[in-house]
Amino acid sequence: MAFYFVQFLTGLASAASLFLVASGLSIIFGVTRIVNFAHGAFYMLGAYVAFTLTERFSGALGFWGGIVAAGLIVAALGVLVEMVLLRRIYHSPELFQLLATFGLTLMVEDLVVLIWGPSDLLGRRAPGFKGAVDFFGQNVPTYDLFLIVLSPVVLGILWLLFQRTRWGVLVRAATQDRDMVAALGVNQKWLFTSVFALGVFLAALGGALQIPRDAVHHALDLRIIVDVFVVVVIGGLGSIIGAFVAAVLVSELNAFGILIFPKISIILVFLVMAAVLIVRPWGLFGKPEAPARRTPGLTVHPWRLLTTNERLAAIAALVAATALPLVGGNYALTVGSEIAIFVIFAASLHFLMSVGGLASFGHAAYFGLGAYGVAFLAKMAGLPMIVCLLLGPLLGLLGAAVFGFFAVQLSGVYFAMLTLAFAQIVWSIAFQWVTVTGGDNGILGVWPEKWAASPSHFYWLSLGIAAFAVAALRIVVFSPFGYALRATRDSLLRSEAIGIDGKRIQWTAFVIAGTVAGIAGALFAYLKGSVFPDSLGISLSVDALVMVLLGGVETVSGAVVGAIVYKALNIWLVSQTDLSKLVLGAVIVLIVVAFPKGIVGMWETIRHRRPQASSAVLASRIETAE
Repeated sequence: MAFYFVQFLTGLASAASLFLVASGLSIIFGVTRIVNFAHGAFYMLGAYVAFTLTERFSGALGFWGGIVAAGLIVAALGVLVEMVLLRRIYHSPELFQLLATFGLTLMVEDLVVLIWGPSDLLGRRAPGFKGAVDFFGQNVPTYDLFLIVLSPVVLGILWLLFQRTRWGVLVRAATQDRDMVAALGVNQKWLFTSVFALGVFLAALGGALQIPRDAVHHALDLRIIVDVFVVVVIGGLGSIIGAFVAAVLVSELNAFGILIFPKISIILVFLVMAAVLIVRPWGLFGKPEAPARRTPGLTVHPWRLLTTNERLAAIAALVAATALPLVGGNYALTVGSEIAIFVIFAASLHFLMSVGGLASFGHAAYFGLGAYGVAFLAKMAGLPMIVCLLLGPLLGLLGAAVFGFFAVQLSGVYFAMLTLAFAQIVWSIAFQWVTVTGGDNGILGVWPEKWAASPSHFYWLSLGIAAFAVAALRIVVFSPFGYALRATRDSLLRSEAIGIDGKRIQWTAFVIAGTVAGIAGALFAYLKGSVFPDSLGISLSVDALVMVLLGGVETVSGAVVGAIVYKALNIWLVSQTDLSKLVLGAVIVLIVVAFPKGIVGMWETIRHRRPQASSAVLASRIETAE
């Protein structure tokens, strides 16, 4: 019993830092509606800056002053980011803000390596809390007890701030309905800046307080951000009390899961998150979101079929791509195959997001399931490559059918978070079910047969399947089903009033997108000759989102352009510089600011303005002549 009690206290200590970070993210999202993927980067920066300050200044005052100063310094950086970057894109599609913060995260990852080096850094012990307290023969660090006490103190301060001050009332009002707050004359610009500063300060303080407990390294951002998303969703967006309760729940599940359920310890928190979203979509202490006032499908010119010239241009581009083996070597063909595979993957997510209006944060689940489906059939059943390519993606279809049934019952960020929870459940199973999936050792030896083994033949195979998949999805977009799906996206109530079963339509679209992603995963398994749990990871899901948003989520062909640009740039930068993430992140941020509708979206806007400009000039000349 003493051991379990100490384990419980350890979970409470971990919950303190998690609560600080999660409350900051909850506040930021509740007011600004920004899915701040860079929140983990601010947490990591807080840890690094605190390490530097506490090492430079000695004594208790130097240590604790360094902890607080680290939070303030990073908060100032957060204000700079909000004023320089985020203010420019507040009126862009919400997911573009995710893309901008993802680019910022990439830049921070390389910057911390450039400044502090790649090695782990060990912070010094906290002055006044270096000892331990004996609990029935078990030692509990006094610093853990300090964190346990600190957490409810911070909760109380935040509660007073939001409940007893005018600023807090405005923040709570903006969490529920930003448009109404603006209509009442509140300066949203400075309200957003102050909220962002507070959220970043809490994240940086949470990172700074961890340096006596954990090593500081450049992967802290991705490690913390998933748990933070889980906490925020379980507790309820904009709810500080919800973030506190959820942080304790998640930390205790992590602490006891490894003891009681070692084989499914990683899955537990995501199972709880999925259950909460299904039963209470807005979280334990959250409130339903106000209805969206913007129709995503109407911000760009209406879609149309390709003209004859555009079809000829597309065919010419495809023919030119097929000629790559004539001029490129094996490396170029391998890169070309990978780009073609990710065109399929991005097109599947783009179909779900653009036509269905459903932003999935866990689309890599179906990519990875398709890869594992091929690996199981090839290694365990010994089936031919053609049969594996036909049947392997069915595992992705099955996963999409099961998960999509529950996911389409939700909308907005709650839909996105439920897809993330399902994806992390699948990743956890692949990671921990070692006897079947091989765990982190993966499944090796998934090689193509002789007829597709050469780089040129596999490239042609990947290119042909990519062309077929993109063409098939485009046909679906302009089919009666596609029009029904777009009607459901634009107005669920109106579509149901004319007899469209919106949820069934969305579920079918989810299954289609998951199946196409499974096809991409099946090809990827043969390209790499192996399958690992990384194929199901959140980083791959984010890559797919970046490709779609980069090309233009509200365009028909944006996914193809986005996938080609992102993967080609990523692969080239990795081969050219050690700071590839820094350059790639800067390019992403630049594109978001310069092309807020994506590359294809901006091109479409410019192209449609030219005839209008010509008409205006012609009208002016006619008036002059008259």
